[in-house]
Amino acid sequence: MRNLLLLLLAAASVLAACESMQQAGAPTAAGDLDPGGRGKTRVERVVDGDTVVLDDIGKSRLIGIDTPEVYGGTVECYGPQASAFAKRVLTPGRRVRYEIGADPRDRYDRALIYLWLDDGRFFNAMLLRRGYATPLAIEPNTNRADLFERMARRAERRGVGMWSAGCSDK
Repeated sequence: MRNLLLLLLAAASVLAACESMQQAGAPTAAGDLDPGGRGKTRVERVVDGDTVVLDDIGKSRLIGIDTPEVYGGTVECYGPQASAFAKRVLTPGRRVRYEIGADPRDRYDRALIYLWLDDGRFFNAMLLRRGYATPLAIEPNTNRADLFERMARRAERRGVGMWSAGCSDK
């Protein structure tokens, strides 16, 4: 009887944890993300300027922006700088908040996210404002596309980041 009671308590605890994760927008199973869900987690590592690995959701691609490439045999103008900036800011273990996109995964099975630092700064926007990224609007994850376009135009006018380096391909 005691073992049965312990088993029931353990099962109730697991169900409560799953429900809590689902409400926070965190994955409840491999590949399962709640569109529009939000959560808090920690940075595991940075892959490049627009891709990060997060503890709770794994490999994640920042929505609405595109940083120059540094992998796949192609190193684009200002790619190393964008990647280095992301690695400086998103140090392993840093607390962050995220929001899952309306389309939660891309064709490479990366989570599609908006990312905020623990101090409230919007990281996707930081990359644009500092000239490390250009806007990339892909339906249905376009609810901040106008904002991102304005930020990129401002960075270009100010001549910051890639715009000061003469990167003509962006």
